[in-house]
Amino acid sequence: MTVYSDPGRRSNSARRFLAVQRLVGLLLMLFSLTMLPPVAVGLYYGESTQAGFISGMWITLVTGAAIWWPTRRMRGELKIRDGFLVTVLLWTVLGAFGAIPLFLASDVWPTGLDAIFESVSGLTTTGATVVPHGIDQLPRSINYYRAQLHWLGGMGIIVLAVAVLPMLGVGGMQLSMAETPGPMKNSKLTPRITETARVLSTVYMALTAVCGLTYWALGMSLFDAICHAFSTLSSGGFSTHDASIGYFNSAPIEFAAMFFMLIGASNFALHYLAWDRKSLKVYLRDGEFRTFLTLFVVFGVLVCAPLVYFGTYPDVYTAVRRGMFQLIAFGTDAGFTTADPTHWPSYVPLLLVLASFMLGCSGSTAGGVKMIRLILFVKQALRELQRLVHPSAQLLIKFDGKTVSNDIVYAVGGFFSVYVGFTIMLTFAMIGTGLDAVTAFSAVAGCMNNAGPGLGILSTSMAPVSETGKGILIFAMLLGRLEVFTLLVVFTPAFWRR
Repeated sequence: MTVYSDPGRRSNSARRFLAVQRLVGLLLMLFSLTMLPPVAVGLYYGESTQAGFISGMWITLVTGAAIWWPTRRMRGELKIRDGFLVTVLLWTVLGAFGAIPLFLASDVWPTGLDAIFESVSGLTTTGATVVPHGIDQLPRSINYYRAQLHWLGGMGIIVLAVAVLPMLGVGGMQLSMAETPGPMKNSKLTPRITETARVLSTVYMALTAVCGLTYWALGMSLFDAICHAFSTLSSGGFSTHDASIGYFNSAPIEFAAMFFMLIGASNFALHYLAWDRKSLKVYLRDGEFRTFLTLFVVFGVLVCAPLVYFGTYPDVYTAVRRGMFQLIAFGTDAGFTTADPTHWPSYVPLLLVLASFMLGCSGSTAGGVKMIRLILFVKQALRELQRLVHPSAQLLIKFDGKTVSNDIVYAVGGFFSVYVGFTIMLTFAMIGTGLDAVTAFSAVAGCMNNAGPGLGILSTSMAPVSETGKGILIFAMLLGRLEVFTLLVVFTPAFWRR
């Protein structure tokens, strides 16, 4: 039997892959320009890191140009499948190229894998570092660059870039759907996706500026204020000091950090709507945000009560201040610290790790499974219990007064299964590298949830992890940032069939 291929279908598939190649090349060239600000910082402070950043810029720029040049005349709309591929390629490719200046400008990262770990941790806003100690002594240009990686990754490189895609000749709806966190990806603030991207980018930049000015007014140096604002709004966690926010030993700075960490972990669409409508009632009308605040209050009591009861700190005020800061830092996946919770009494350390899984909102810069998924998961569990009593009843799941389709509910259940399954598998893999069970679990949770710090020997740095372990954690960071399915789908045979 003779099988005839479809040349038109094959050419359309090839054309889309060329369009993907063109877009990756263009954005890689754009990314190379982000290595120029650290050069300016180095020149201002009289450092000798400029050669590393300039070399990294040229390597990235030339590589991007080489990828883009053969496809420079390609035009075409990307399909959803292509959006997934571009998303995965960008996070992995930019993570690798972002490591070049780190490796060339400093010997703090002795291997390329260490530099890639730091770069991917920055772009995915994980905030886990492999610098063993001496962050205070790092050149300021490098500390700035680390914070800048957070800021670029905060709202998602692709969502930020989608605002300029019309100039590049490529539509952006598919890219936004592949990148946007949460199960309800099709809702838009404005009729056009490019306008939505501009709105979110403007809100993100405005809040970053307000955060930086607040830190500066409260006593941080201008450099520290900028770097920590980048890390706070992105829910990142890289600091310019080994002691993180605890370095400043300032209650006003800690309270400001807690406020802006909560802002970063809230849905940015709500921030825009509150500003547009000049009303804070927008927040209170949102079911996800109400649950978000409620759980922080509940978890706050559960965290602070043992600290007070066991006398971990000399007074109630200090116990509550330390407890709430660590809870908000873990829960929002920001990863800042003012204390090491590893040796806190009772269940508290593991409760903080649990908080990193679920207390971030959809449409925010936080990681984890997202609050909206947790709400729908609980509602589905309650519906199944009701079905045991009323098996013939037509039971609907509603959220904020709207019926949620069963497709979304079942997708949420599937997401939880895969997310938990990978957390368990990767934890066993990390145990195989020599870590104890609790430390291994905390490391995987910190990277999968893009939260940063672990427990025990990993509470300040991932440097003690083996090379194999660092590779596993890099995969975990990408898996969590891309919300599992976006990354896994490109490994399925069906994805590559025409």
